[in-house]
Amino acid sequence: MHFNDENLVHEKVFRDPIHGQIIVDNQIIMDLINTPEFQRLRRVKQLGTSSFTFHGAEHSRFGHCLGVYEITRKMCNYFQRNYPSTQPDDGLWDDSERPVALCAALLHDLGHGPYSHTFEHIFGTDHEQITRQLITDPSTNINKILSRVSPDFPHQVASVIDHTYENQQVVQMISSQIDADRMDYLQRDSYYTGTSYGKFDLDRVLHVMRPVKNGIAFQISGMHAVEDYIISRLQMYLQIYFHPVSRSMEVILDHLLMRAKYIYEHPNDFDPDFTPHMLMPFFNHKFTLDDYLALDDGVLTTYFNHWTHSQDKVLSDLSRRFLYRQPFKSAVYDKESAECLPKLRELIQTAGFNSDYYTAVNDSFKLPYDTYNPQDGINQSQIELVQPNGDFIELSQVSTLVASVSGREAGDQRFFFPKEMLETHQDIEVFEPIYEQFQSYIKNNHIINPKEDK
Repeated sequence: MHFNDENLVHEKVFRDPIHGQIIVDNQIIMDLINTPEFQRLRRVKQLGTSSFTFHGAEHSRFGHCLGVYEITRKMCNYFQRNYPSTQPDDGLWDDSERPVALCAALLHDLGHGPYSHTFEHIFGTDHEQITRQLITDPSTNINKILSRVSPDFPHQVASVIDHTYENQQVVQMISSQIDADRMDYLQRDSYYTGTSYGKFDLDRVLHVMRPVKNGIAFQISGMHAVEDYIISRLQMYLQIYFHPVSRSMEVILDHLLMRAKYIYEHPNDFDPDFTPHMLMPFFNHKFTLDDYLALDDGVLTTYFNHWTHSQDKVLSDLSRRFLYRQPFKSAVYDKESAECLPKLRELIQTAGFNSDYYTAVNDSFKLPYDTYNPQDGINQSQIELVQPNGDFIELSQVSTLVASVSGREAGDQRFFFPKEMLETHQDIEVFEPIYEQFQSYIKNNHIINPKEDK
């Protein structure tokens, strides 16, 4: 490979609030960062709708990708200093893997679109598939730069991202139950949301990592640092990623795009106010890579602004709710109370809200840690600890803390509905019994989460 041929005489430094300095010492990495495809990530928020709940969460996927690169660079340095390979198949670190590890770390989120997961749900796009395409398609700037290393190098980088790369140490650096991706976003998202749930001892975790045959393990002396990471991740999901207001805004965004898609797919039934040219390829199910790269959060926000004046009342109302932060309310439900949902939808419909667009169910659950079960057929990389005698033991076997959360999903199921349904409507006498009936149903069968009044 020719990666080292392009080492910089003077390293470049990106100042970063999480890592202090992100150091680039290779022209390939610098050129990848300067491509239009990578620069687009500055305009895609890392946390989507979470900024409606935590106003500081305006950070981008650009910063996150640089952070994952930096953590991976530190891993490579540490492995090379302490566990360098001396002969083939000794299970130690072969530093010739550094180029593919660094490039995969930097580019792992390249294909994320605007408001990533919501956009994918509506338009059927796949950010991982688009990431691989951006890396392997000869027409992209990314591919041309990677091909300077070797003709096959782009496909090697793509195979790390889809987990098929032969060296599992490299794959697990980027994607496993404790990887550079998670380690960066937990610290970064914690910082920008103004919370401390995601903080853990990153330096200690990196210091107790070690390459082994078929992957990465951790010295048992560092078990408590790994425990801290597992619990931090659980807390971030429960307190930040699953926050009911953020999920509510995502529901509104989802239904807003769903309504726009329906209108533009039925031009004979509706008279759209204008043509959103940059979204039309997605409404028409015929988009190119260039069409995809032209989109970012700002493009969608501009169209939402236009749609606040739409003649379609549902589209204009949902656009306003999203732009002006008017979240739906939500109620937690379980299997028993789920039987009431059809009745609640019926009451909401009768009150004048189209239940297809003004109600939703959303379940958000996360496994804090999962052990490998040969019966479930999932190739799950579990966290292995190295004991003083060199034997391996799986984390939950020695950590009572991790064992207590292992394999147990945490989260809740929620029913989302317009806030108006909880208000009193003396001025709308004909509907008042409906609101009273709805509120009675909610009180008898659901729990309103007080956090949602933020």
